[in-house]
Amino acid sequence: MGNQTIIDNSNQKLRELLEEFTSATSLTRSEKANRLMGQIDILSDSVEGLSLVYSAIGEISEGGIFNESPWADPSKLVSGLVNGTLKSGHPNSTIELLSELRLLAIAKSDYKSNIVQKEDAEAYIQEVIVSNLEFVFNEPVEETRLIMSEHELNKVHNLFKFLSEHVHLDDVKETLAEELTLICEQRPVVTEKQRKIIALVKEKIELDPNKEGDQKLLSFQRSIYRPTQRTENVSTDDYQSVLEGLNNSEIYVEAQEMGASMLRYGLVSQYQAILLKFLIHKEFKQTIPVCLGLSPAGESRWFEFTDYLSKLILKTVHIYNAQCIYGLAKMLENGMIARESVRSGLSNLGEIQIHPKVEERILKSTRNPHQAVSARQYLIGALFRILGQPLGVGQGNNPTCQSARGISMWSQHAPAKLINMVQTAAVTDDITFRFEGQEIKASVTGKGLVQNLDYNLDAVSVTLVPMLDRVYNEMMLRASGRGEDPHKWVNPALYGQWIQIGFASAYDYLSNAIVDFNGFVQVFYAMCHPDYNGNHKLIYPNPVGIFITSSKGEMLGFHAVSLLRVDKDPSGAMRAYFLNPNNEGRQDWGQNVKPSVYGNGENHGESSLPLHEFAARTYAFHFNDLEASDKMENVPNAEIEKVKSLAKESWGKSYTWLETKKKW
Repeated sequence: MGNQTIIDNSNQKLRELLEEFTSATSLTRSEKANRLMGQIDILSDSVEGLSLVYSAIGEISEGGIFNESPWADPSKLVSGLVNGTLKSGHPNSTIELLSELRLLAIAKSDYKSNIVQKEDAEAYIQEVIVSNLEFVFNEPVEETRLIMSEHELNKVHNLFKFLSEHVHLDDVKETLAEELTLICEQRPVVTEKQRKIIALVKEKIELDPNKEGDQKLLSFQRSIYRPTQRTENVSTDDYQSVLEGLNNSEIYVEAQEMGASMLRYGLVSQYQAILLKFLIHKEFKQTIPVCLGLSPAGESRWFEFTDYLSKLILKTVHIYNAQCIYGLAKMLENGMIARESVRSGLSNLGEIQIHPKVEERILKSTRNPHQAVSARQYLIGALFRILGQPLGVGQGNNPTCQSARGISMWSQHAPAKLINMVQTAAVTDDITFRFEGQEIKASVTGKGLVQNLDYNLDAVSVTLVPMLDRVYNEMMLRASGRGEDPHKWVNPALYGQWIQIGFASAYDYLSNAIVDFNGFVQVFYAMCHPDYNGNHKLIYPNPVGIFITSSKGEMLGFHAVSLLRVDKDPSGAMRAYFLNPNNEGRQDWGQNVKPSVYGNGENHGESSLPLHEFAARTYAFHFNDLEASDKMENVPNAEIEKVKSLAKESWGKSYTWLETKKKW
């Protein structure tokens, strides 16, 4: 059956159910409304289906679908309530969807209303879009992923795709600029989201370079489309010819502008790939550190490994995978490229034959793969980014925070292990781990947490995550039933032996309760707070389990993060700086606990919270059990009570609390 036939049949079905609803008696009206709403729910699974619903929205509204409901008077609707209603599932999400389509139709004069003016309807839709950017760009936050089904997520994404294509977005410029800032400050490895926003702005919004508010959005645009003055009104096809006509000093200025543009937001333009390869071919190798925006330390590493890096760039970098240039620059800055094992591993990857299934995953993750770039180039380019930006690794829309956390940890502290793992996985579509003396082979384990992989990941992650997920799940199964949190044994086996042996959990498996929370907080502060542990810094990331809570502080589930460091922020307050694999900038965990991603002393890729707020959402961590016990008494009771109060009044309401003392 052809697509047009399916659409025609769906339209006929919608019309039939709409006719039945509008002509129903008071006795059958409720049942007919449910059937109509069920069909609309099905249609909303595709943009084409949603278009059919939109074309009938006037008749649906006039037929009385909104009567005697909170949506009856469109002039009294509150845009801030839309997000929660859409997350509540069918039928509420379906009638909310109809409400948005009704207001869109009023805004576009496709439906006349005596209650709402056209301008007011458009302003309302704009407010709804701004409040729901997670749906516009299909990047749901952690809370949303936990409570919405795949169908509901798809349905709501289709709605916002439809809305954003049919309204003017001029009034949301400030919010979009803030959203871009939140994302770019984290320097994520995958840059699709910010590129989509920038493209949307370019396509849909008129910007005035003389207006201060518009200048920031123009700056984001230039970083991708026009990074230097000489790229203005010059296509990528013609840029090489422009470079050929420049003298040495002009080349240097061009490289300077290009490097500065990349560093501003961590976004790489296609022009940069052309310039970089031009500089190598034309023996302008002295200018390449400027093009890469390198510090003196990075520059010295470039000159130490010039020949190796030049060959690597020419084999790997292309205008269609240019983002990897930023990762390479960061590898030079953080010294990763100076490790012989890393250079050897990258050279080895250049010779491998990638397994067909892995190649398929890599190309799927690339969104618009170009035939001029091989899966191997995409994979090595992704490795540049991960080794250069270990805190930019994300989980996408997958329940795989454990795997993302592992890739980030290995890229910082076991890069050769990571490269070797990538090579094995890429060639064989399989990996093995050792757990308590026994081998776990991904290909012969059961399913993991991921049933349908979201491919909005980097090429390294799509290569490894399906296997890491199965290995992790198998380890958890083998370690369960011991009366304690299986992570006590799984974390060191999965991540590496540098994970501390000691393990503290607020939750007691045997009593199904929170036991000795005071002692738990004492150990946590003794492990990481400089004022109470002899001013010791964290050496390795600590795999921490946290409770995910809603904006009302309600318990939603569990999440894996890495505590990276504890330090004073610019105001002098003690903060926890951590890796959150969900790469979220806008987070609200209730009780005014709102992690930030910049402005409070964060390095790119870090989230942060005041330490007591982070402690109040923590349920498990590792520590040095030989050192912590004699430092626990240093922690003041007032600090413990502050943490305990936040915990008991949020996720703690879901548990029984026991004061029984534990031996830590």
